[in-house]
Amino acid sequence: MPIHGGDLYRNQVNLDFSVNVNPLGVPQTVKNAMTQAVETSDRYPDIIAEKLINTVSSTYAISPEYLLFGNGSSELFMAVVHGIKPKKTVIPVPSFYGYEYAVGASDSEIVYYKTTPENNFGLTSAFLTVLSENVELLFLANPNNPTGNTIDRKSLKRLLDYCKDKNIYVVLDECFIEFCDGDYSMLSEIEMYHNLLLVRAFTKIFSIPGVRLGYLVCSNRELLHKIKRHIPEWNLSCFAQAAGCVCCSVAAQTDFIKDTVTIVKKERQFLAGAFHQKGFQVFPSDANFILLYSKTPIYERLLAHGILIRDCSNFRGLCNGYYRIAVKSRAENEALLHAIGEA
Repeated sequence: MPIHGGDLYRNQVNLDFSVNVNPLGVPQTVKNAMTQAVETSDRYPDIIAEKLINTVSSTYAISPEYLLFGNGSSELFMAVVHGIKPKKTVIPVPSFYGYEYAVGASDSEIVYYKTTPENNFGLTSAFLTVLSENVELLFLANPNNPTGNTIDRKSLKRLLDYCKDKNIYVVLDECFIEFCDGDYSMLSEIEMYHNLLLVRAFTKIFSIPGVRLGYLVCSNRELLHKIKRHIPEWNLSCFAQAAGCVCCSVAAQTDFIKDTVTIVKKERQFLAGAFHQKGFQVFPSDANFILLYSKTPIYERLLAHGILIRDCSNFRGLCNGYYRIAVKSRAENEALLHAIGEA
């Protein structure tokens, strides 16, 4: 079974609900920028991505010295692990497999903290008991994938303070943060925590997973330099750099993000309500996807209708019957519900 969604290459798929990208699609200006970048593909891309760094720095009010870009967030996770070389790492589960994959490339011991459906897979006060003195790295996602739940800023600050006192580095994955209706990001607190490594991506919110572009924000420049040593030269193509610069322009205009949040919230509520009426167990989500549980197997039945969803049975901490459903347009969501009715 694939460890990620989006396996269109080995399935006949008409509608893909297994990958959580923006239902509004790729902004036309971003498409235009990548088309124009073809003219620059006969030379090496800027090795330091100066224009992209300056654009992201200006848009999000981040010091350019705090930024490091990757070929997607996955490259950054791997570089972080090799840069820190932790002896012991904590990963709450269920969560994104990429953390486990990155840590598995090192000699680090992994401690899995299992969250439960009874608590909607949220962290409880008991979580602090696993953050012992010999833990050096913690992976955390906000919102979490595949559950979609979030941690409020007050709780996050308490956790970061606790980890700071114990010299634990925290990788905070905010790759889905732009879809949330509320202020959950810790980007504005980056100066306060030298143990915080905040990871974001252009992939989800701008619907460009094929471009591969993410960035790491960290105010600990010595640590950032160690991590950078594990990033290949020319890791960002001319297409990724051009797309990223225009994505920042779109983000700065704010309308695209606001429209996305409004539509995602409306369609997420529509899907969650419809699944609940059909007898599925639906878990609360603030992201552009929902996690549900079904006693009836639906993955293969939907695939027979040309619809791909994410079977979550191979997520550590989950089992057969759990599925992650991306939030898409009303027409696509209705097509999914119709197919479930037929299945």
